[in-house]
Amino acid sequence: MLRAPNENEKAVPRHFDPALINDPFDDPGLYVDLVFEKRALLFDLGDLGRLSPRKMLRISDVFVTHLHMDHFAGFDQLLRRLLGREMTLGVYGPRGIIDAVEHKLRAYSWNLIGGYDGNLTFRVTEMDESGRTSSASFSGRTQFARRDEEKGQLSEGTLLKESGIQVRATTLDHGLPALAFVLEERAHINIWRNRLNAMGLAVGPWLRKFKEATLKGADDQSPINVAWANAEGAKPDSLPFGLLKKEIMKTSSGRKIAYVVDCAYTERNIERIVKLAEGADTLFIEGGFLECDSVAAAARRHLTARQAGTIARLARVKRLVTFHYSPRYKGQGAELAREAQDAFLSG
Repeated sequence: MLRAPNENEKAVPRHFDPALINDPFDDPGLYVDLVFEKRALLFDLGDLGRLSPRKMLRISDVFVTHLHMDHFAGFDQLLRRLLGREMTLGVYGPRGIIDAVEHKLRAYSWNLIGGYDGNLTFRVTEMDESGRTSSASFSGRTQFARRDEEKGQLSEGTLLKESGIQVRATTLDHGLPALAFVLEERAHINIWRNRLNAMGLAVGPWLRKFKEATLKGADDQSPINVAWANAEGAKPDSLPFGLLKKEIMKTSSGRKIAYVVDCAYTERNIERIVKLAEGADTLFIEGGFLECDSVAAAARRHLTARQAGTIARLARVKRLVTFHYSPRYKGQGAELAREAQDAFLSG
């Protein structure tokens, strides 16, 4: 089962709903349900056994931190569930992930895949430390043969940019390049229902287009097609964007969720995490060792719980969630969480 949001979280309207897939001692992974879009994002591909088929089928994009087994072994589970569906799955990760996906797909025989109604396609994008990207696609129609696509250069590590959300990444050191991610709601738009009613306007699909125009920064004179509650009398088919923005809308900053796992406690990593996660509503971050074992954590290029809490405090996040605990601490999860929270709240 996914972790249920706490009572305070339920009271906050939101575009997305993040939840860790597994127990903090098990494989890492964050499932983010895009509540109003009937789809989901997945961060890391560890063991997906606790995700229901319905939840797996909602996944549209996957963001992989690095290619250690506990972060990528779930690819086969996802492939098995999605096979035969008519869909394109976006996969994003560090350098090498295109080859990794290709090898996974080539491990199977696809001579009978033409019998499936749907065409499953993977579009895989890898990012290096300088923000350069390479992409390739693998289509079931061609027995998942690799087709290399364009190369690019990211702006501020932005891997995914849509009208409502964006996902950015930065590269950390884990003895190999590992990505950290932040998911941001580009703006939260509230429609004043009483003002909508006062203007005689109806609730309908036109409001989605109005919100999209807001997120794209439409000109105040741009016409927005509207729907009226009462069709009697002569009424215009559209109204100026600026008028609607002034009369029926209130905007607030969108939510921000950061996901950081598997990295050394180095000055460079700290600087990059703080910049990425600055002011996040929730920071999901590994904190798998007690501070008394900091030497062992450093040897494995992982964070201690106290180090995770310190980074969260420096980034001024609102909420800290630690996970990816070392199995050596089985039964001591509360102690790890407490050590992280003490460092987060101190000072």
